[in-house]
Amino acid sequence: MARPKSASHELKRDEILDIAAQCFADKSYPAASMNDIATACGTSKARLYHYYGSKESILFDLLDRYTQQLLALVGQVQATAQRRNLDDRATLHELVRCFLQEYETSATRHVALLHDTKFLGEVQREQIFNRQRDVVAAVTHMLKRAYPGRLNARNQTAITMMLFGMINWTFTWLRPGGTLSYTAFADEVIAMLERGLAK
Repeated sequence: MARPKSASHELKRDEILDIAAQCFADKSYPAASMNDIATACGTSKARLYHYYGSKESILFDLLDRYTQQLLALVGQVQATAQRRNLDDRATLHELVRCFLQEYETSATRHVALLHDTKFLGEVQREQIFNRQRDVVAAVTHMLKRAYPGRLNARNQTAITMMLFGMINWTFTWLRPGGTLSYTAFADEVIAMLERGLAK
């Protein structure tokens, strides 16, 4: 019977994923090697292989966990909205705030999601893409409920992607501690939604 993995094993994997995400962001996924990741972790390549069998398995676990977290945020916001009796528009606004709060602390993971998914094998890549589609579908549904007079079958995809376009690339220019905080930026996005989509 195989021994169950310890809590410290999972903590170490989390640490490896954080460091690997930074390596991928700094060097690019193709250029970063297992040796680079091991060095950044302060361990040997042999020790790194104890946790992950390949660089691709690190990337997949990184993206798998991150996309699960984004989808979980949608569910958490919906549960909070129900508990607090928020209307549809306030629920969407809360989701924008939660996504940007997550992006602030997960910039390197978000870079990997946007740039490196293509390096996964077909089955794993499709799994990540399917979860991304689930997030997009949930946001589309919430936008339609929040602004029913503005979204329709013709424009709903464009408007959903417009929203993601506003928030998905913040890691390229919005810095923690900068002149505009992620919280203040969330308020700006919400204000634009209100001015552009509300009747």
